[in-house]
Amino acid sequence: MAPRLVLASASPYRKALLENAGLSFDVEPAQVDERAIELTLEGMDAEDIALILAEAKAQDVSSRNPGAIVIGSDQTLSLEGEVFHKPGDMEQARRRLLKLSGRTHELNSGVVLARDGNTVWRHMSIARMTMRPLDPGFIGRHLSAVGNRALSSVGAYQLEGEGIQLFERFEGDYFTIIGLPLLPLLAQLRQLGAIDG
Repeated sequence: MAPRLVLASASPYRKALLENAGLSFDVEPAQVDERAIELTLEGMDAEDIALILAEAKAQDVSSRNPGAIVIGSDQTLSLEGEVFHKPGDMEQARRRLLKLSGRTHELNSGVVLARDGNTVWRHMSIARMTMRPLDPGFIGRHLSAVGNRALSSVGAYQLEGEGIQLFERFEGDYFTIIGLPLLPLLAQLRQLGAIDG
């Protein structure tokens, strides 16, 4: 019998990706203080931060779900070595888009599987995102149109929605951009016997 799957995330986007892939799973958001963990990781690179946070989430939920395979995921945004966090308000979102305008940044998506409190697999995937030069007036109109959704992602945009209009090009896997490297995850779940393969 396949082990129960649990997604340790409140993200509707990650949940939709797994549902669209036909997986049967429960959702139990992790109870970790991401900001407190990030403060201890000062000076680490964006990829390591994403993996450490993904692992903390997976292990937290795994400790309360014996036998289940728990999926933890996290995403960071980096621009020329600087690591960014989700904007706290619309002014921060506006400044974020101004800073990213006309430049290439990286989305670093880490995914970790844990079982019985132990990490059994981890993976990092990176996408390079080139934003077109944005007029400040357009940024204001864009943020008015998307509203608080801009605050739900580290880049202040959702590529799966109107945020696509902000970009010239991107290199990397679409699922990595959304925040869950789905193809490597599915391959590992098949290897673990958690899904049919």
